[in-house]
Amino acid sequence: MPEDEAAPEVEPGPGSVPEEPHGRSPLRRFAAWYRRLPRWWRRGLTTLVALFALVVATVGGAGIALYAEGAGTPSPAARSTGDDALWLGHAWVGWPAGSSRVAKTDADFAGLVALVRSSGVKDLFVHAGPFEMDGSLDASESPNAGWFLDRVHRELPGVRVQAWLGQVVGGAALHLDDVATRARVVEGVGAALDRGFDGVHFDFEPVPDGDSGFVEVVAAARGVTSSHHALLSVSVPQVEPFSGWRLPGDFLAGHPKWWSQGYLRKVAAHCDQVAVMAYDTSLPTEWSYRGYVARQTEVALEAVPSDVELLIGVPAFHTHDPGHWDFAETMPAALTGVRLALGAHPADRPFGVALYVDFAATPADWAAYRSDWLSPAGAG
Repeated sequence: MPEDEAAPEVEPGPGSVPEEPHGRSPLRRFAAWYRRLPRWWRRGLTTLVALFALVVATVGGAGIALYAEGAGTPSPAARSTGDDALWLGHAWVGWPAGSSRVAKTDADFAGLVALVRSSGVKDLFVHAGPFEMDGSLDASESPNAGWFLDRVHRELPGVRVQAWLGQVVGGAALHLDDVATRARVVEGVGAALDRGFDGVHFDFEPVPDGDSGFVEVVAAARGVTSSHHALLSVSVPQVEPFSGWRLPGDFLAGHPKWWSQGYLRKVAAHCDQVAVMAYDTSLPTEWSYRGYVARQTEVALEAVPSDVELLIGVPAFHTHDPGHWDFAETMPAALTGVRLALGAHPADRPFGVALYVDFAATPADWAAYRSDWLSPAGAG
């Protein structure tokens, strides 16, 4: 038929489109092949290609952004001010009766004293939980807490010991949307403070962005800690680093990945201290992780009120899995990222890093902490 006549509106099938003449470009041949596909195949293929393009664009854009964030040389002024923290394992407060696990000894404590005295650590988050699934707290799970508290207060004056308490939330685990559960959690906070802890450090995971039950339990716990003249500290997940990254990030992670700045600000308003867990990022290189930590630090400094102590959690552990590649998430990379974000004129606010975790930290981790954060080159 003449070229200007309308083609019949029929679904093309195998053999309905003539073969391209010899010598046509690969792109033309691909187009012809594509037109021969059934409509549902074409729609599916188009969707798949669009998703792939989205992932490629996201990853490429993320790489450029993180490279830019991690570029440069940190200022000597960006360094520890003695407001750092250390997460400690449960062995420091003992194990319940009948357990075969080994508790810490006086000799172990002497080593901890030497470590803390040679650092800028002001807070020790010692694991004294977890909460039971109904929100209650069993003190028999930490029988040596009194021994540990007495020793720290006597031999490390000025160092605060906080009870690290938390639980997995959602699903078959603890539910913070339940009023009775929240009440038992708050009761446990008071019980921990009555034992002599200087504060409580919450670590509930995973808490999705906007979760109202979490805000309510934090606000209620703050009332108890304030009445005891104690601290309320909270571990929080990472924050959306750039506007528009939320959906691609959730897609790649397979679950809600980041909090919004607004939600972090809302939670932090009820806290004395916030620790951003800037690890388990799945990033595969040191340079990308360095840039990511720099951006997390910048965002946290913007979102967390200036009268709230801010900590950036850095990795002192060495697993090798898709969540944490230890060749990428290194102590030097994390500390450099933090320092790049602080710049030459760090904000006048309580700020430090928190090392996770004592039982996995290596001498190399502590050496990097001292050389790259406690006393970096060029610092006065």
